[in-house]
Amino acid sequence: MSDPTSPWQQARRAARMNPSVIREILKVTERPGIISFAGGLPSSKTFPVAEFEAACAKVLKDDPAGALQYAASEGYGPLRESVAQMLPWNVDPAQVLITTGSQQGLDLVAKVLIDADSKILVESPTYLGAVMAFIPMEPQVVSVASDEHGVVIDDLAQKAPDARFLYVLPNFQNPTGRTMSENRRAAVSALASQRGLPLIEDNPYGDLWFDAPPPAPLTARNPDGCIYLGSFSKVLAPGLRLGFVVAPKAVYPKLLQAKQAADLHSPGFNQRMVAEVMKDGFLDRHVPTIRALYKSQRDAMLDALSHHFPQAQSQPEQSLTWNTPAGGMFLWARLPQGMRAVDLLPHAVNKGVAFVPGAPFYADHGDERTLRLSFVTPSVEEIHRGVAALAAAIKEQQVA
Repeated sequence: MSDPTSPWQQARRAARMNPSVIREILKVTERPGIISFAGGLPSSKTFPVAEFEAACAKVLKDDPAGALQYAASEGYGPLRESVAQMLPWNVDPAQVLITTGSQQGLDLVAKVLIDADSKILVESPTYLGAVMAFIPMEPQVVSVASDEHGVVIDDLAQKAPDARFLYVLPNFQNPTGRTMSENRRAAVSALASQRGLPLIEDNPYGDLWFDAPPPAPLTARNPDGCIYLGSFSKVLAPGLRLGFVVAPKAVYPKLLQAKQAADLHSPGFNQRMVAEVMKDGFLDRHVPTIRALYKSQRDAMLDALSHHFPQAQSQPEQSLTWNTPAGGMFLWARLPQGMRAVDLLPHAVNKGVAFVPGAPFYADHGDERTLRLSFVTPSVEEIHRGVAALAAAIKEQQVA
């Protein structure tokens, strides 16, 4: 609530800007010694420090003035070319806009495509950071029913009329870890094309597959009907704050103008470092090491869950249940009947383990039994101890 004695009059949209519900919840998890399944951070073990050290020296040696000067709003040319070359469809580098993290891409999309009361469609549940980027533009956010294969086509068809766009994370989604199936992608793409429904495809986790790559992106099927967002945070390092947008020519100029107004350009020095690191196929060698680490930690969490919750298959309403993500960083679980994740969290923290309640990830009607577990930052030993602590907390609450 604004202070009536203050001379500062806030914009109406500011009233809709609130602290992240999840970040507020996670303050309770900041005690020393807590095993955290709550974070959304990539493992720092995967950061290619030596390669960045060498790239930093080379960038400063080769063109120090250029690296430290203002730069083009579109982004560093060689980096835009590298992005275009690594995507699995024909991309003109002129369609690539380098952003300050893919989160900025969401902000630019919101500014360019959303008016007050615009209807926008999201998955159920969806990435909370996207909703936070969209909300200041005062849209009507509508959830589309979703299952383990992605958005449900019948519900999408019913809600598509007059929608500005559908926002989706088809690969290893945050928060659920699920992957949209090939059949569902084909159906979503076909329906969107028929109805003239633009798609915003967010793909920060797509390279983190474990056994087989996911199906082709939605954007590859209809490039003129999609805006594609990508990130270097999960395959290199999030502290660089670099991502990218691939946009149709009909939308790109306005996204560029919004980018210019926001921050002129993303850090040119960082862009040159990333372009240098990516030379000679580095990501082809580096990313498989990330996949191997994350897969081993996912497997450890699945083993621990199976050990501590043996009734998950036979009595799912009386046990914690979970999915098996094929990549990414997250696993989605559901508590026994009658329990709420937000109520369980302080008891779990008292046992030494933290997680993220799932309800805040829903744009409406959140499932209060759901929770997100991240398996990428704790060690295998911590994963086993953390799941044991979670099981003890659940058992105590069931008895209570």
